[in-house]
Amino acid sequence: MPMPPSVTRITKNGIEFVSNVDRVNYTMKELCRAALRDVGKFVCITSNKAAQKLYYNSMRKSKRVRGSKGAFQYWARKQEGDLLVGIKHGTWYGTEQELGSSKMKRHGILTNTVQDNIATIIKVESQYLSALEEEAEALALISDKEYRGGGDDD
Repeated sequence: MPMPPSVTRITKNGIEFVSNVDRVNYTMKELCRAALRDVGKFVCITSNKAAQKLYYNSMRKSKRVRGSKGAFQYWARKQEGDLLVGIKHGTWYGTEQELGSSKMKRHGILTNTVQDNIATIIKVESQYLSALEEEAEALALISDKEYRGGGDDD
């Protein structure tokens, strides 16, 4: 896990000044990404469970529908520093069920899941951001890779 090497040390008249601003900025940014990654995973798993509960009887009808247990996916983007949670491409009537159409009733599985779990999302975010006080704990939570997950229990 690379840390920025730009720690500035200035010694003048026997007084040493050490600036870790870049290191702290890096740690804060990566902790925010790690929190977004866990929030995305939580929202996807909860949305998949809600969809399975809603369509339990219809999911037993065909092998194609029964096999798709991961209809929701999240992207924790590194450069943009944001989280996208959405419906996977090719999901059987996925967007029509979320938004509704002239022939299908709006279910809003993803929207309702996020609205019902705002307190849990805030709790997850605050766990990561409270780790700023302890540097060793913060470094253990950080992962540098770009992350895209389907919300599986891996």
